[in-house]
Amino acid sequence: MPVDGEPTTPIRSPAGLAALLGVRIPIVQAPMTYIAGAQLAAAVSNAGALGVIETTSTQGREDLKRVRDLTDAPVAANIALAARNDPSTVDVLADAGIRTVITSAGDPRVMTGRLRDAGMTVFHVVGSLRNALKAADAGVDGVIVEGVEGGGFKNPQAASTLVLLPLVASRVDLPIIAAGGICDGPSMAAALVLGAQGVQMGTRMLTSAESPIHDNLKNAVVGADETATVMLSVRGLPTMRVLRTPTAERALAAGRSDVGLDGIPTLYFTGDLAASMANTGQVAGRIGRVEAVADIIGQTWAGARAALDDARARLDA
Repeated sequence: MPVDGEPTTPIRSPAGLAALLGVRIPIVQAPMTYIAGAQLAAAVSNAGALGVIETTSTQGREDLKRVRDLTDAPVAANIALAARNDPSTVDVLADAGIRTVITSAGDPRVMTGRLRDAGMTVFHVVGSLRNALKAADAGVDGVIVEGVEGGGFKNPQAASTLVLLPLVASRVDLPIIAAGGICDGPSMAAALVLGAQGVQMGTRMLTSAESPIHDNLKNAVVGADETATVMLSVRGLPTMRVLRTPTAERALAAGRSDVGLDGIPTLYFTGDLAASMANTGQVAGRIGRVEAVADIIGQTWAGARAALDDARARLDA
């Protein structure tokens, strides 16, 4: 929620979204479990965008306070509603000075009212028009529209960002952040044209220099091509888009997985790609190198403006 006395830039613009979030650049870092901690979130916020702390893991919840040793800039928090919907969470976030909350993986009606009553701005992640309308009815301040090409847990029947984003923009009168397939200026520009006011990046941030994951996974993502992820829907695991590792290929062939999600921390932090499934978006095929967060954000924002200028010049040629 805007604070009394703040500029009232129209929210249905990138500048308006940035003002609502309290940042300079309308880019949000995705709340990846185990990865979206103080180190990464602070780097994103210090670069002028919005860093996000996940609260599903114990470390993430501890990082809500630790991040204040690393940045004075606004930092958001994520609540995965299926895993954490205790009303006391609102007090925890308030005590940590959180003003923006991203809810996901559950019914937005569960927490939106409490969060907004506490003065927090609430965005809810949606993967369909139906869920976007439901979130709007729940009173959220905005939605994060995520296409099926994004990494992590997914509905296998969901639409791509190219289809879903303009559909939601045509039916929901709220600020929109686009997610799924965003990694640079041209993809951000496309999202803005399709109706978003900002973007969220996950896989791109996963491969950043400040990301805490092991270099083995970063290098696997950077070395991937556009066919290197798979939508895995097998017995024993939720449906999710993951990197096409030998472990994922075996699960796909067998229709079941011989590893569980409890191995994800081992995969992330020791680099053992056989320990679990590596949640990764299709956009991995467009990521060519590990870069510092500040460079990723600066280049994406400048590149989006340049791409829009170039498109206008070509239209007028």
